[in-house]
Amino acid sequence: MAQVRELEENLYASLSVRWVQGFPKQNVHFVNDSTICYSCGNFVVFINIETKKKTVLQCMNGIVGVVATNVPYEVVAFSDRKLKPLIYIYNFPGLTRRTKLKGNVLLDYTLLSFSYCGTYLASYSSLPEFELALWNWESNVILCKKSQLGMDMSQMTFNPMNWRQLCLSNPSSVTVWTIERSNQEHYFKARSVKLPMEDGTFFNEKDVIFPDSLPKDLIYGPVLPLSAIAGLVGKEAETFRPKDDLYPLLHPTVHCWTPTSDLYVGCEEGHLLLINGENLKATVLNKVEGQTPLDGRHFFSPVTLAYQKGGVLASGIDGFVYSFIIKDSCYTVEDFLHLEEPVEYLMFSPSYKILLIKTEKGSVYIYTFGEKPTLDNILEACDGKFQAIDFITPGNEYCMTLTHSGEICVWCLEDGACVSRIYLNTLATVMACSPSSLSAAVGTVGGSVHFIDIRDATSPQAVHKAFLSESSVQHLLYDQRGMYLLVGTSKGYLFVINANPSSLFQILGFVEVGKDILQISTVSLLETDIVEVMVLSPLPETGRSRLEIFTLPKILPQVFTAFTNERGKMREELIHKFLYEIEHALSSAVLDFESNRIYGFCNEVSYICIYLLPEKAIKKEVKLFSNKRRDIKRGIKALAKTVMNMMEENQTVDNIAKLEQWEFGLDLEELERLHNESEEEIEKIRKDAEMHNLAKRYLAELIKEECWNSMAVKGRALKCFHIPYVVENFPMKQRTDEELKEVKRVFQQKKIETECLKIRKEIVEVQSAITLSKKHHEEEDEEEEEDVAEKDTSLPNYLLGSLSTDFGVHTSLLSSQLELHSREEKIDQIILLKDIIYKVKTVFNNEFDAAYKQKEFEIARVKEKNIRIQEIILDLELEESVWQPEFDDHEKPERTLVVKSSESTDARHRALMDMMGGVLEVKKEDILRMVISQPAFMAKPDALWSEEEKKQFKDYEKKVKELNEEKDKYRKSLEAELKKLQNSIQESTQNFDEHLKRLFKRRVKAEMVVNQEELKINNLVFSLLLDEEINSREAFLNNYVARKQDEKNQTSEAIRKSREDLDVYKEHYDNLLAEDKVLDRSFKKEFSEIPSHQVDMLYKLFKRRPRIHKQKMQSDTTSIVPFGERPGSGKLNKEAYAQLMKAMDDLDNINNMPEGLDSLVWEHFCMTRRVKVENEQKVKQKAAGLMEMVAFLRRRVEEDEQVQQDIEKAFHELVLLQEEKVKFQLNLTIQILLKQGQVELENFQLLLEYSDAILINKNIIEDLNSVIRTQGQKKIASMMESKDVHKGIFQIEWDHKKMEMEMEDLNQKAWDIQMLFFSRERQKYLTEPNYETMIAIQIGIMEQTIAVLDKNHTATDAVVPPSDHVRVTPGDVLVSSGQLQRNASTHATFRPSG
Repeated sequence: MAQVRELEENLYASLSVRWVQGFPKQNVHFVNDSTICYSCGNFVVFINIETKKKTVLQCMNGIVGVVATNVPYEVVAFSDRKLKPLIYIYNFPGLTRRTKLKGNVLLDYTLLSFSYCGTYLASYSSLPEFELALWNWESNVILCKKSQLGMDMSQMTFNPMNWRQLCLSNPSSVTVWTIERSNQEHYFKARSVKLPMEDGTFFNEKDVIFPDSLPKDLIYGPVLPLSAIAGLVGKEAETFRPKDDLYPLLHPTVHCWTPTSDLYVGCEEGHLLLINGENLKATVLNKVEGQTPLDGRHFFSPVTLAYQKGGVLASGIDGFVYSFIIKDSCYTVEDFLHLEEPVEYLMFSPSYKILLIKTEKGSVYIYTFGEKPTLDNILEACDGKFQAIDFITPGNEYCMTLTHSGEICVWCLEDGACVSRIYLNTLATVMACSPSSLSAAVGTVGGSVHFIDIRDATSPQAVHKAFLSESSVQHLLYDQRGMYLLVGTSKGYLFVINANPSSLFQILGFVEVGKDILQISTVSLLETDIVEVMVLSPLPETGRSRLEIFTLPKILPQVFTAFTNERGKMREELIHKFLYEIEHALSSAVLDFESNRIYGFCNEVSYICIYLLPEKAIKKEVKLFSNKRRDIKRGIKALAKTVMNMMEENQTVDNIAKLEQWEFGLDLEELERLHNESEEEIEKIRKDAEMHNLAKRYLAELIKEECWNSMAVKGRALKCFHIPYVVENFPMKQRTDEELKEVKRVFQQKKIETECLKIRKEIVEVQSAITLSKKHHEEEDEEEEEDVAEKDTSLPNYLLGSLSTDFGVHTSLLSSQLELHSREEKIDQIILLKDIIYKVKTVFNNEFDAAYKQKEFEIARVKEKNIRIQEIILDLELEESVWQPEFDDHEKPERTLVVKSSESTDARHRALMDMMGGVLEVKKEDILRMVISQPAFMAKPDALWSEEEKKQFKDYEKKVKELNEEKDKYRKSLEAELKKLQNSIQESTQNFDEHLKRLFKRRVKAEMVVNQEELKINNLVFSLLLDEEINSREAFLNNYVARKQDEKNQTSEAIRKSREDLDVYKEHYDNLLAEDKVLDRSFKKEFSEIPSHQVDMLYKLFKRRPRIHKQKMQSDTTSIVPFGERPGSGKLNKEAYAQLMKAMDDLDNINNMPEGLDSLVWEHFCMTRRVKVENEQKVKQKAAGLMEMVAFLRRRVEEDEQVQQDIEKAFHELVLLQEEKVKFQLNLTIQILLKQGQVELENFQLLLEYSDAILINKNIIEDLNSVIRTQGQKKIASMMESKDVHKGIFQIEWDHKKMEMEMEDLNQKAWDIQMLFFSRERQKYLTEPNYETMIAIQIGIMEQTIAVLDKNHTATDAVVPPSDHVRVTPGDVLVSSGQLQRNASTHATFRPSG
C-alpha cells in the first residue's frame, strides 16, 4: 500500500495543467484595468486584455462556483461547489491564497460581491438556507447574516458610494438591505421595493392587517378581512391575498446603482424604473418617442445594465447595445453598438475607459473609448457544449473538438490557441480522428456521417457525407490500424465503412446488434488479417449485459458484396457473430489483444471484472451443426426464388388485387414485428373501448347508487287523469346511526332544559306570589290567569318562522329565534330543524303513498269496468274506443331500470273470457244475436198460402215483433248501463283528480315549509361561519399582539444594550478627550525648565500639523468616471495614517529644530508631539464611532415606538372586534312570516334600514310589564303612605299656624284690654265675682222703678208737653253694658279665614 500511495503521489506530482480552454457562463470581472477573469470548470482564468495572455488558478476542491473581484485590494474571491462549500480569496497577480472563509452553508453559494469601501464581502447561498452573510474577509469573520426562506436571488451589488447599502433582486422582487453598525456589532435591515404592475401603473394596495375601508353590513353582521374569512390566524394572514386580488407585477431582470445612491432597474416587460435610495419609491421612466432605433427595432427586456454619466448602457437579446440618455423622468434610446450575438453582460473597467461585453455564447469583447473607439475580440467562444475531443494523428501538434451545434475547432497543443474552425450547420453527436489518415469523421443526429479533411490544420474542409439511417449516430470508432470506421446508431445498427479516403469512405454493410449501444471495442493487430469487434448493450429487463462479437477480414473491401445480402446486412455466418450475456450490468467493456478475455466495469461495484470467452465450445458447436446450416441455406434460397416468382406474378394482376412490396418480405422478425404492432394497436383500441365502457358503467352505477339504491324513499310522481297536474314525492335517504344518535341526544338535552326551565319558573312564580299576596290579591290573581293563558298558547307561526306545525310536526323543543346566542345552541337548532324537515317530508310522503294506492285502486276499478264496457260496445256494435289509464315511467321509475322480455297478460281477464265461451244456457246478451227463422212456405207467393200457413205467418210476425221489442228494450238497458259505467269512471277519476289537486297544493306547501326551514338552517350556518371568522380574526389579533410584544421585548432589549454600549463608549471617548486636553495643558509644564520664548516657539510647533496631499485623479479620468471620489475605505485610511506618520518624521527632522535648543529637548518635544497627534487620530475615530452609535440608538428607539404603535392599534382593533362580536351575538337574524299584502311600502329600501329599531320577544315585554305593574303598585302604596304623612304634616302645620294666629289674637286682645278705658262699672264687672247677681238685682230694682215711672208718666202725659232734653236713665247704663258684652263676645268668637 505504501508503494501504491507513493506511486500515486509521484503520478500526481508529475502532472500539471498546461492550459485551460473554456468559456464563461457566468459574469466576467475586472481585477484591474488590464486584467479580466472568469470561472471555467475547476479553474479561474485570468486574461490580460493587452497581451491576451492567460493565467489559470486551480480550485483544488472541485468546480468553481461564483467569482467576485475587489479592484482596490486586487483580490479575487471564489467558492467551490461541494458539500459545505468554502470561499477562497487570492491575491493578484501573485495568486497566493490570502484567506479561506468557512460558513454554515450546506450546498452552494450563488452570489458574491465585494464592497468598494472597506474589507467587506457579501455572500448569498441557495437552498436550504437562502442565507445572506456579510464577511470581513480580512479578519475572516462573519459580521452578520440573515435568512430569506424560499427567496433565490439573481443579482447582488453593493452601493458604490455607500458600503452600508446592498441591493438584491430576482425576477419577482427588489430588496435593499441596510447594514447598521454599533461599535463592533453589525445588523441587517431589509426593505422591499413596491413594484408597479405589468402595465407600469401602481396598484392601490390596501392594509391587509387593519383595513380601513371595509363596508358595513347592518343585516348580516360585521364584514371581516379576507384573511379571517380564509381562517388564517398565523403570520401568513399578514400577507394573504386571494387569487382575484393578485395582479401581475413587473419582473425585474437587472439593476445598477447611481452616484446619488438611487437604483435603475430594468424589467422583462421593457420598462425602466428609477428607485429612490432613501424612501425606495419606484418611478416608471417614460420613453420619449423621438428618433426610433435603426431598422425599426424596438427595445424590449434589458438583460444587463451598466451606469454611465447621463444614463445607462443596456443590452437585450437582439445583439444590440443601447445607450439610454436619462433626463428627469424621461429617457431616449440610441444605438451604441451591434454584435452578432445576444449580449448577456456589460461592465466598465475601473477607469471607465474600457467596456467589457460578454455574449450569451460566452465570447468576450472589449470596447475601448477614445477619439477612435475600437472593438476587440478577447475571447471567441465555441457554439455550444463540447461533445467530443480527439487528437489529430499522426502527429502530436493539434487536437480537435466538436460541439453539439456542429462546430469543429482545431487547437494547438502547445498553448491552447485556436488554429481554425469549421461549421457543419447540423446537430452533431460524436467525432473520431482516423489513425491512418489525416481525416476525421463526425456523426450527426440525422443519421449522417461527415468526413473532414484535416491535412491542413489551419483550414479543415468537409469532403464527404454519408447517410446511413434515420436514427442518430451514437458511436464512432476506428480500429487500431485505421482500416474500418464502425458507426453505431440508436436503433441498434452497426455500420462498417471503409476508412481509406481513396475509397470515398464506402459503406461495406451493417450488422444488427442490441439497441442503446454502450460501447464498441476493437482489436486490430498488425500480425493478423482480421479485426475483432465487440459491441456492449444493456438488457434492462433482466439487469444483465449483452455482448456481441464478430470479425471483419482484412479483404472485406474487395469481397463485401459476398458478405452482405440485398439489404446490405452482413451475413452472420461469414462474420462469425457470437452472442453472450453477462450477469452484471456493465457500463464499459473492452477485448484484450488476445481476444480470449473481456475486461468489464460495472457502476455497482468499484472494480474491473475479467470474463473468459468459451472458444472451444464455440468451435465444437459450429462443427456439429454445419450440415444443418447448409440445408437451411438451401431452403432459404428456394424460398427466395419462390417469392421472386410471386412478386413477378403480382406485377401482372390488377391494382385492386396487387399486394404491397413489404408483404413479400421474408424477414420473419419484421413481419412478426408488424403483426405484433397491429395486435398491440388492436389490443390498445379494445382496452380503450373497454375502459371507456367500464368508466361509463361505473359512472352509471355511481349515479344509480347515489340517486336510487341509497334512497329509502324512491322518487316518483303522480299524474292526474284528466288535468295536467303532476305531484312528486320527496326522495329521502335513510338517516345514519350517527344522525339518529345526534337527534336523540338533542331531544334528551332539550327535554332536560325544558323541565329545568319549568321548575325555575315555578320557583320564581311562587316567590313572587308570596311577595305580592300581602297587598294586591286581586291584581295578582288576574296576572296569574294571564300567565297561565300565555303558557297554554303556543308560539304563532309568524314568530316560528315556518308553517311546519300545519303538518303535525311538534316544534316545542325548538329554541326561540331570539335566544340563539351560543354556538352549541345554534348547532342543536340546526339538528332539530333538519329533523323537522325530515318529518315534514315523511308526512307528505305518507299522504303521497296513500294517493298512489288510491290511484292504483282507481286504475284497477277502471279496468274492471272497462271489461263490461268492452262487452257492451261489442254487443251494441259501436265504434268507440275504451279509455284505459296506465302508469307511465315517471310514476313507476323502476321500470326504466329493468328490461322485460314480454308483457304479462291479464290472467283474470283471460279466465273470464274463457268462462264466457263455456256457458251452458243463453243469457240476455245473446238476445241481440237471436233471429227467428222464417217458415218455409214464405218462399211461395202470398196467394198460394193455406189457412194454416197464414195462421203460422201471423204467429211468426207476432214472435218477430216480440223479439224486436225485447231487443229494443235490452239495447236501451245496455246503453243506460254503458252511460252509467262511463259516468262512474268519469266521476271517480275526477274525484281523484280533485284529491290530487289538493295534494298538489299540499306539496307546494310542504316544499315551502322545507324551504323555510332550510332558510333558517342557512342563516344559522352563516352565523356559525361568521362566528368562526370572528374567532379567527380575534385569534389572529391575539397572535399578532403576541408577536409584536415579543418584537417589543427585542427592541427594548436592543435599546438597553445600545444605551449601555453607548455609555461605555462615551466614557472611553470622554477619557480619551480628557487625555488629549491634558496633553495640551501640560505642554508648558513639560518644558518649564527652558526659556519662555523657546517654550512659545515649541508650542507653535506643537500645534503645527503636516499637510497630506491627496492623490487627485487625472482630469480625463474624472470626466469619465461617473462616481467621482468615493468614500475612503479602510485601506485608504491606513494609507493616509501612514502618510501622516511619514510627514511627522519629516517634521521631527533635526533640521526643523529651533536655534539654540538642546537636542535632548527636541527629541522629547518630538515624542510629545507624536503622542499628541496619535491621540488626536484616536479621538477622531472615537468621535465618528460615537456619532454612529448615537444614530444606531435613535433608529432603535424609532423602531420601538413603531412597534408600540402597532400594539396599540392591534389592541384598539381587538376591542372594536369584541364589541362587534357582542353585537353580532345579540343582534340575531330571525325569520318572520308575513301575510301577503300586510306590509306595503312605497320605497323598498325602507325595508332594509332599521337603524333605530329593535326587535324584542313578546314574552319579554309581557314579563317586563308584569314587573312594571308590580313595581307600580308598590310605588302607589308608597305614594299613598307618603300622601298620608304629608297630610298629617300639613294638618300639624295648619294647627300650628292656627295657634300662632290665636296667640296673636289673644295678645292683641290683651293689648286692647290694657289700652281700654274702664269705668267703675266696668271695673266692678271685672272684679265682682257675683256681678250677674248684682246686675239682676239692679235690673229688678230698675224695672220696678220703670214701672212706677210709667205709671206716673201716663198720669201726667196729657198735662206735660214733650221735651227736647234727653235724660240718662239706668236703662242707658244697662244698654252700654250690653253693648260691651256684645263687643267682647264678638272678639271672642273671631276665627281667621283660611
